[in-house]
Formats: sequence, C-alpha cells, structure tokens
Amino acid sequence: MSNLDSFIKSSRPPPQRIQESREITDRESTFAASIYRARSTAEVRACVKHLKQVVHAPNPASHEIAAWRCMMVKPGKTGLGGEDDFELHSGCEDDGENWAGARVLKVMQSEGVIDAVVVVSRWYGGVMLEIRVGPVRFTHIETCTREVCRVFKLKEDIEDCVSSLTTLDDILVGLRDDLAKTAASAAIEPLGDPDRASSQKAPKKQDYTGFHTEQDLAKAKRLVTARENAIRSVKLLIAKKEQKS
Repeated sequence: MSNLDSFIKSSRPPPQRIQESREITDRESTFAASIYRARSTAEVRACVKHLKQVVHAPNPASHEIAAWRCMMVKPGKTGLGGEDDFELHSGCEDDGENWAGARVLKVMQSEGVIDAVVVVSRWYGGVMLEIRVGPVRFTHIETCTREVCRVFKLKEDIEDCVSSLTTLDDILVGLRDDLAKTAASAAIEPLGDPDRASSQKAPKKQDYTGFHTEQDLAKAKRLVTARENAIRSVKLLIAKKEQKS
C-alpha cells in the first residue's frame, strides 16, 4: 500500500497545510516552509509525517526541519479550570541541518505563534552554503518561517474577529426583536406598524467568508466596534421603552 493510500484509508482526515511560503533558491539549494495547525505533539508528528511521506513523496527534501509550540492540558487537569490548566510544549528537530530547528522555533516565538508546527524543507543542491557564504542558510530558513507564521497569525486574528462578529450579530438581531416587541406592547410605533415589523423576515445573515487580508482584518475590527455600539444603543432604547410602559 502506498503512503498516499494509507492516509486516504485512515479514519482521520490528513493534515491540512495552512500556508506554504515562497521558495527561496540559492546556489542550487531550495528552501520552503509549511505551517500546520497542531494542538498536541501527536498532531505535530502526524503533520511532519504527512508532509514528508505524502506531500513531498514525489520529490523528497534533503532536510525537513521542524519546530512546534502547542498549548496543552497539564497532566491531571481537565482544561476547565482556566489558564492554569494549560502549559506550553515546544520543541524542534534539525533533521540533519545542524542548529536549524532552533532558528525556526525562535521565529515562531517572536511572531507569537501557538498551536502550530512549522516545517522548513531544504532540497540540497550540492553547494554547501555554510562554506561559500557563511550562515546564509539560516537567513533563508528564518525568512520562510516568518512568512508562513505571519499568514497563520493573520488568519487566526481574522477567525477570532469573525467569531466575535457572528456572536454580536446574533445578539443584535435578538435585541432588535425585543425592541420591536417592547414597542408594540407599549402601543408605541417607533419602527412603523408593529404587526408589520413582527412579520418581517429575519435579516440576512452576514457573510464574512471573504475576509482574508490585513485590510479585511481592519474592517472586521471596525465592524466589531460598530456592533458593540449598536448593541449598547438598542439596550438603552429597550430600557427607555420599558420605563414608559
């Protein structure tokens, strides 16, 4: 059975690469980084294995340099007790590229990436960069790592904002419905005919799936602020209507 077949037939879906860096080629050596989401050392191993044995199987890399940072539940804890139930597990592997794993891990730390594994793949071209041009290979490794880490953090920040937006949208819809009912029960019609208002279709759910860029993140943050302000305003209106009723 091929490696690909074994992953296809596995009960778990194969790891999904979040981002791959642009390739850097220098004196016939090529470097590229991949980042995967990983919340445990077991997931780290699965991601590295998948990249090496499946993704790169047609063109094996000379070195698969890996580093990871995972926030894991402490032994004897459930994870329900707050931050104190967790501890950070980190590590790295050089895979024959001496001192390279620590460089990858250092970039992950500086970029604040957690629950991820970065694998920098090097296809050695026959020219030893460390002899010809000093430690430039470390520069390439760090550049690739930084690129995927920043994309990972951007996606993570957007996901957090979209999650907040979705929750705030639901709260706002509920509050506006409460306001319409409060106004109707008080025989006040600030929103028009109460019967018509109560029979209106629910507002269309917002779609944030197109948010991917730094500009989208800035927009999402503005929308969060706008939703929070709208929620405060509607709550004040409801309180005023209830006082008059």
